[in-house]
Amino acid sequence: MGFAGAMAVAMAVDALLGWPSWLFARIGHPVTWLGRLISAIDAAWNRASDPPAFRRAAGVAGALVVIALSVALGWMLQSLLPWGWIEIVLVGVLAWPLVALRSLHDHVAAVATPLHAGDIVAAREAVSRIVGRDPATLDEAGIARAAIESLAENASDGIVAPVFWGALFGLPGILGYKAINTLDSMIGHRSERHEAFGWAAARIDDVANFIPARLTGFLFVLLAARRSEALSCMTRDARRHRSPNAGWPEAAMAGALGVRLSGPRIYHGSITNEPWLNDGARDPLAADISQGLTIYRRAMLLLAGVLAILALA
Repeated sequence: MGFAGAMAVAMAVDALLGWPSWLFARIGHPVTWLGRLISAIDAAWNRASDPPAFRRAAGVAGALVVIALSVALGWMLQSLLPWGWIEIVLVGVLAWPLVALRSLHDHVAAVATPLHAGDIVAAREAVSRIVGRDPATLDEAGIARAAIESLAENASDGIVAPVFWGALFGLPGILGYKAINTLDSMIGHRSERHEAFGWAAARIDDVANFIPARLTGFLFVLLAARRSEALSCMTRDARRHRSPNAGWPEAAMAGALGVRLSGPRIYHGSITNEPWLNDGARDPLAADISQGLTIYRRAMLLLAGVLAILALA
């Protein structure tokens, strides 16, 4: 339970400080360090001339190397720390960069502010930093929908999941999870280059996020004003999502806000026909982003409180 306290410390430090731009300019960020390693392995091992089966095997090996190195680094750092409350605090400080609590809030709030003011151009620019869909095609509802979906999904991937694995295993757990999640975001998609090589990264990420995604959804349900609608939407629509995990927090948020999410969207000029979550509800507006952020803040505060209680139990 000591690691639960460490994760509460990490959340508190990140909520207060985020990851300062001056620090990023000087040393980067652990995720960018992981990204360089993954890019190097991708360039060296993912050869277009190799058959798909060989590329898949290379992708499995590459993913395991990145994860193993991350877990080993976490174990080594943790083994050097003194026992007791000092260890809890130091583990929390070292885990702080791996919890994107403030960054997610600020990026989504940056979409809500110009959208409230009616500045569609600035809102499109802000939302393009957090989603991959074509921003030029988005109206107010499309911008709000993209921001709320990003908030819900990344609350799971960026905060709840790393904290969950960190609470269980400390630095090896949170570093291992961030390696898995970064692998998935970089090579786990179904492109021609990564269909085979990224297969293992995507499957491992699905397993790692199975519990955290559902936990995030239930946190949103608990903190929603429309609890019954949020629970009903989550249990009904979560499995309709293309992702086995992202549908849980997104459907819970859709029901909590009384809006419809997902649905058709445009990527690189092509329409992707995704099913609606909470179909039949109204389209979201700028005010719904703000309400979603309120639910998010309360959910993260509840999570931090539970971790602190577990640490003291």
